[in-house]
Amino acid sequence: MKRTANAVWNGSLKEGEGKITTQSKVLDKAQYCFNSRFGDGKSTNPDELLAAAHAGCFAMALSLILGKEGYTPDALDVSSVVTMDADKLELTESHLTLKAKIPNIKQDKFMECANAAKDNCPVSKALSLKITMDAQLQ
Repeated sequence: MKRTANAVWNGSLKEGEGKITTQSKVLDKAQYCFNSRFGDGKSTNPDELLAAAHAGCFAMALSLILGKEGYTPDALDVSSVVTMDADKLELTESHLTLKAKIPNIKQDKFMECANAAKDNCPVSKALSLKITMDAQLQ
């Protein structure tokens, strides 16, 4: 299985702008620019897209792991914060925050499953940065 995306950039780094299109067209010429990555611009940026991919992948992986253990989550609310060291132009961390509603699961089993998802979701495996997590069972 392969998925594709396309990015077009026009102009210099700081004054230019780009457009990102995904295979599904959910993003179709979505704008991104220097200011959206390093400032408060209102378009998307690669770091935000990576955070979205990590949160979504983790949620799906956790659902799979829970299902194999006999649990069906009512809700998995996941956010990811990707941190960049702007001086080094290096992504340094993805921090996952999980709020979960899972009937009849004990705290230790919940944490075991959440840690397995954190370590083994495909996006986590693809990243070469520190991955941390806060997980709360509600």
